[in-house]
Amino acid sequence: MAVNENRRDFLGMALGGFTAVGGIISLGAMKASWDPLPSVKAAGFTTIDISGAKAGQLNVEKWRGKPIFVLKKTPDMKPHDRDIVIGKDRFHISIGLCTHLGCIPSYFPKKSEFICACHGGIFDVNGEVVKAPPPSPLVIPPFRLDGSKLVLGEEGDEYKKLKAAGLVA
Repeated sequence: MAVNENRRDFLGMALGGFTAVGGIISLGAMKASWDPLPSVKAAGFTTIDISGAKAGQLNVEKWRGKPIFVLKKTPDMKPHDRDIVIGKDRFHISIGLCTHLGCIPSYFPKKSEFICACHGGIFDVNGEVVKAPPPSPLVIPPFRLDGSKLVLGEEGDEYKKLKAAGLVA
């Protein structure tokens, strides 16, 4: 009878040990599933070096799967409250999606306009609506300036000033 009890105790302890190890592994897997994916973490912030931007030339970057318009303004383009000023240079920065239906407007440098071909909406180089149907200006993404670099995804002092002035949502 003692042999059966020892065997039963051993089987009970082995089962308990396997259950404990399985529980710990399951908790680790659940924790990993709750954490954001590395691709999501990486998409949170994007750094754009704008020191090499050429005046009047549109650069399109990508942030969180959306096109970002970066346009270094030429001296003949009038200053605007929505401009992002870095040193003596002025920039137009916006999410490159029409606020009407989310189309990507094309930039026409000779006219200094963004034109949405789908419904004929027109934005000026400041992102303001020139011709409807877009209901609002192009959206300025949250940003922070770090010297000549633009860090998208974080609200810096310059963005907060635009927000306080009611120029960003």
